[in-house]
Amino acid sequence: MAKIIALANQKGGVGKTTTTMNLAASLATLEKSVLVIDADPQANASSGLGVNIQEVDCSLYECIIDHADVRDAIYTTDIDGLDIIPSHIDLVGAEIEMLNLDNRERLLKNLLEPLRKEYDYILIDCAPSLGLITVNALTAADSVIIPVQCEYFALEGISKLLNTIRIIKSKLNPKLEIEGFLLTMYDSRLRLANQIYDEVKRHFQELVFKTVIQRNVKLSEAPSHGLPAILYDADSVGAKNHLALAKEIISREN
Repeated sequence: MAKIIALANQKGGVGKTTTTMNLAASLATLEKSVLVIDADPQANASSGLGVNIQEVDCSLYECIIDHADVRDAIYTTDIDGLDIIPSHIDLVGAEIEMLNLDNRERLLKNLLEPLRKEYDYILIDCAPSLGLITVNALTAADSVIIPVQCEYFALEGISKLLNTIRIIKSKLNPKLEIEGFLLTMYDSRLRLANQIYDEVKRHFQELVFKTVIQRNVKLSEAPSHGLPAILYDADSVGAKNHLALAKEIISREN
């Protein structure tokens, strides 16, 4: 049975998509079967894993709005054991269209339920908002990873996200847990980065992953080649960080 993990933070540019792609690739490298759900209309996780957005006939949008068969939306990637349900710019309008649908907060959950038996992990890359699609992702998920970038405004908005998680837990998904806070774009040379790290650790203690994702050029370059870092440069710091994160998540399961 797959564990469904949403990666969410309504703040943009914190490394959600980078983490989703590279964590998924690392889990697959460790011989887990993984499905990525690209729930962000920008579709960066899709293109970053080598899907040509122009050639996608069936995306998450068609599954949610047109009731397309979810299996028609599954695309394979260059990594064995790693599949993706891509996104599409149409997903921007999906939130409006979903307003009239029954049980609108659970559409994604119902969609993913039959796929649970086929994967070890399902990772959902959420859009940088707390809209209806993100609510769907959190309702479908077993747990949520919250990427936090080591910058000045890092903790801004986290209380809003935690409040949303609390509401979803009480009304829609009582099983939802916080998998952990993940520090991204960390540069140990900067005093500010170390201060943010200490602050997040002080606030959230055990909930902070031991693994930190360091600032890394290869990590930024890889998506433009349609590859996760582990295929682009397996020896890069970014690839090693995400592999360590995957191992940390698997060891928690065990």
